[in-house]
Amino acid sequence: MFFIEKPDVIFFFSERRTPFLDLFFTYFTKMGEEIMYFVFLISFLFIKVRYAILVPLIGITVSMISYLTKSFFAHDRPLIYLENMGLADQVNFVEGIQLLIGQTSFPSGHTMSAFALYGLVAFMFSRKKIWGIVFFVFALLIGLSRNYLVQHFFQDIYLGAMIGFALSILFYLGQSKFILEEGHWLNKPILNGKENERK
Repeated sequence: MFFIEKPDVIFFFSERRTPFLDLFFTYFTKMGEEIMYFVFLISFLFIKVRYAILVPLIGITVSMISYLTKSFFAHDRPLIYLENMGLADQVNFVEGIQLLIGQTSFPSGHTMSAFALYGLVAFMFSRKKIWGIVFFVFALLIGLSRNYLVQHFFQDIYLGAMIGFALSILFYLGQSKFILEEGHWLNKPILNGKENERK
């Protein structure tokens, strides 16, 4: 963070583009969007109601914090920054990607969302450590996709990741404080007839 210039990571990816990575990041970045909240919400209804409730709550929180922080910092998106610095012609942009403009770059909402959601899910399945690694890699790749697609700077995804991960910890610890008796409806699934054994 202290030894790189603002557009350095964008230039790094720009010089190493491949058709495979272009296609991969174009679609993988969508894993940090609203559709995944819906997927996990439905999935947790088969496990525990209390987990399902957390999904929209953390999504709403991420949206609010993202809006407030972007409004407060008001940093230019990479395209605007690069054009103002006379550097835009040095970047190899990904074909077909509509570049965002305006002063909404810092922090990255996609990255914040990814680390909040996937971090929370990883905590819920903490007994299976492999899932923690998988979900961390997912969140990391979503963050890097924002750099690769020239939608954010590295600083944007770094702060987004920190805020998102902090939110995942707060939400998981917060729900763990509510100790409910065995058999409580919040500890049961509602889309099948069997109570999940994991507490």
